[in-house]
Amino acid sequence: MTTLQSVPALGTHPASGSLPSRAETRDQLSRATYDLLVIGGGILGISTAWHAAQSGLRVALVDAGDFAGATSSASSKLLHGGLRYLQTGAVKLVAENHFERRAVSREVAPHLANPLTFYLPVYKGGPHGAAKLGAGVFAYSALSAFGDGVGHVISPAKAQRDVPELRTDNLKAVAVYGDDQMNDARMALMTVRAAVDAGAVVLNHAAVTGLRFTRGRVTGADLKDSVDGTEFGVTARLVLNATGPWVDHLRKMEDPNAAPSIRLSKGAHLVLKRTRPWRAALATPIDKYRITFALPWEDMLLLGTTDEEYEGDPADVAVTEADTAQILDEAAFSIKDQQLSRDLITYSFAGLRVLPGGPGDTSKAKRETVVTEGRGGMLSVAGGKWTTFRHIGRTVMNKLAALPGHPLAEDMEPMNRLPRKLPLPGIANPNAVAHRLLVDGPAPGPRMAPDTARHLATHYGSLAFDIARLANEHPELAERVHPDAPEIWAQVAYARDHEWAETADDVLRRRTTLTIRGLATDDVREGVEKLLADRD
Repeated sequence: MTTLQSVPALGTHPASGSLPSRAETRDQLSRATYDLLVIGGGILGISTAWHAAQSGLRVALVDAGDFAGATSSASSKLLHGGLRYLQTGAVKLVAENHFERRAVSREVAPHLANPLTFYLPVYKGGPHGAAKLGAGVFAYSALSAFGDGVGHVISPAKAQRDVPELRTDNLKAVAVYGDDQMNDARMALMTVRAAVDAGAVVLNHAAVTGLRFTRGRVTGADLKDSVDGTEFGVTARLVLNATGPWVDHLRKMEDPNAAPSIRLSKGAHLVLKRTRPWRAALATPIDKYRITFALPWEDMLLLGTTDEEYEGDPADVAVTEADTAQILDEAAFSIKDQQLSRDLITYSFAGLRVLPGGPGDTSKAKRETVVTEGRGGMLSVAGGKWTTFRHIGRTVMNKLAALPGHPLAEDMEPMNRLPRKLPLPGIANPNAVAHRLLVDGPAPGPRMAPDTARHLATHYGSLAFDIARLANEHPELAERVHPDAPEIWAQVAYARDHEWAETADDVLRRRTTLTIRGLATDDVREGVEKLLADRD
C-alpha cells in the first residue's frame, strides 16, 4: 500500500466545490425554518428531498447513519420491470416500471446504469415450460416497447457461450429478456448531490433523539451528531418520516399508541469472485413465484436473494449460515459447482424490504408505496422499489400539495410543471469519459489503467475528470488503494471533500467497491481513516 502524504481538504469555500463543515451545516439547519424536514437518507427520502427542492421548497434531509447506509445499498442492484408481476396480471405495473427503468438508465443516469441481458433457463421438471416463459419474455419486452430487443428463446448451447458456468443437464431451452443494473449506493449518492444542487441542506450521521411539537403538531426534530456528539435541532413546517424499516419507531415518537403499519422481509445476497467471464445474467425460477438471480456485477458475481419475514431489530439484520446455504443451494439449480465454492465468497449483505402490514407470504406481497399522516401531522412514507424511486418522490410531493388546508401548495411548483427527466450530476456517455481519461492521462506520469478509467467513468460520469485532476495534482493519490481493485486514493479524498464520507465504512462500503470485493484490509482501512482525518 502506498504511503500517503497529508492531503488537506480541497478548498474550504463553497465556490471551490468543497462541502461546508459539519459545524457549518448544523448551524445552517438550526437557524432556518424549513418547509420540509425529511428524516431518513435512503432512496425514498433522498428522492423526495430532490423533488421537493426542485419544486422550490426549503428542504432539510438528515439520517442517523450514512446516506443509503441500510436497505438502499443492500438491494439486488437492478432497475427492472418486474417479470414476476406478469403472473399476477399486473400488466400496467410492469409497463410503469419499464417506463421508469428506461428513463433512469437512458436519460437520467446513463452513466450509472447499464443494460443487462437475462437468461431464464427452462429445466425438465421445472415450475414453468419453455412455451410459457417464451410468451412471458415476449410480453415483457413488448411492455417495454421492445427497447431492449424482442424477448425470445435460444438453445442451451448458445446460452452457455455467454454464461460458461451454466448447468446444462436437463436444460431444455433458455428464454431471453433485457433489464438494467446499477451500483445502488452510487446512484443514491448522486441523487443526494442532485438534491443539494437544487438547494436542499443535508447531513448524515445525525440521529433523531425526539420530535418537536407546537400545539400538538410535529414541527421539527431534535438531533445528535454521532460524529462529535453535538446536539442541535431543526424546525420545519412539515416533517416526513422516510426511515424505512424504522418508520414505526418514529411514528411512536409522534404517537406512543400508533399501531404497526408495516412488516419487514429480509433479502440476503452473496458476492463471489467469478471463475470465468459472464456476458449475461441468470434468472432461475425456484417455484411459481420466486426467482433466484446470478448477476455479473462490478467484475464479481452477485447471488440472491432470500425472502422471509423479519421481526427483529432492523439494526441487527445480517446474513446467516442458513441464508448462505439457501442461496448457494438455489443457485446450484443452474450454476456449476466450481463457481459456487464458499472459498470464492468475498462478501455478504442483507437488507429489509418494507411491505404494507397484513397477512400472507412476503414473497407474494406487492412492493407498493404507502403514505400515511399521523396524529401530529407527520407524514410517513414506506415501501416501494428502487426502480421507481423518481415516481415515489413525485407521489409524495403530490400528497404534500393535496394536504388539508394546502399548507405547502402555494410555495411549491406543481410536479406536472417540472422537468420529468432531470438528469443526475455527472451525466455523460461513460464510454466517452473512459476514453478521455485514457487518452489524456496524468502528465507527467504513467497513463491511467484501463480498469480504473472504466470504473471512474461508470461510477462518476463526467465528475471522473475532477478525480483525475486531483490525482494529477497529488501523484500519490493516483495510486491504487489495493492492487486488486480499480479504485485510486483520489476517490477517498474526493469522498471526504465532496461526498459526505465521515467513516471508513462510508468510503469502503458505499463510495467504493473495496468492501464487496473483500479488499477492505486493516492496512487499507488505516489508510482511509488517515486520509479522512486530514480534512480541515
